Amino acid sequence: MFVPCGESVPDLTGFTLLMPAVSVGNVGQLAIDLIISTLNMSKIGYFYTDCLVPMVGNNPYATGEENSTELSINAEVYSLPSRRLVALQLRSIFIKYKTKPFCEKLLSWVKGSNCARVIVLSSSHSYQRNDLQLRSTPFRYLLTPSMQINVQNKMKSLNWEEMEKSPCIPEINDSEFCVRIPGGGITKALYDESCSKEIQMAVLLKFVSEGDNIPDALGLVEYLNEWLQIIKPHSEDPTVPSLRWKMPSSWRLLFGSGLPPALF
Repeated sequence: MFVPCGESVPDLTGFTLLMPAVSVGNVGQLAIDLIISTLNMSKIGYFYTDCLVPMVGNNPYATGEENSTELSINAEVYSLPSRRLVALQLRSIFIKYKTKPFCEKLLSWVKGSNCARVIVLSSSHSYQRNDLQLRSTPFRYLLTPSMQINVQNKMKSLNWEEMEKSPCIPEINDSEFCVRIPGGGITKALYDESCSKEIQMAVLLKFVSEGDNIPDALGLVEYLNEWLQIIKPHSEDPTVPSLRWKMPSSWRLLFGSGLPPALF
């Protein structure tokens, strides 16, 4: 499934894998874009898979003419060895009935690569929140049992709120309770598969609505940064240097090109 860019397969032992779910507002994908662009992560390979709709485009992180013509495809892997981080970026939707095979293959690769843990950045429909969720922060997290052992106390110290369980069948009040992530794409399938395979996984998500979701993506990476400290938190003190999130060059066309002058 994984094809390296070089001749040898990179050693990802002990790395943390960051990846998005293709979910409402594409918030997870935008958040991964910010991380790759800000940390200037290097592409180390791609996923050769029939589970995603094929696509090809220019380099979304181009910094000049010399690398603007590089091609990108639907599932690419980037890394930053100095921080022991690896990022998977997904750029297209899943083909029908291919979600489960993708989750199985991905997690098999995670195990085979000896990645220490997986963090999924996702989103969920804001209009499907319950009363409690409406009155609290729009951010939630989920941990697999094997992950809880290591980071549950850290989450409590950050005062983060765990994703609540809700009726499995919303229309029936006395149905069993389970974790539901409406609009979350593969998030729930990945979480369930990781639980069964005893893989350390954390899901970080934000309740959002479709529209201009750049602020949501910025909020989600700041939420992640509270935990991982990927970049130094912003300080009010002007003498303290801080790195801010860098929007990739491809975002200039996020909503299409400008209006043709001929219209006016």
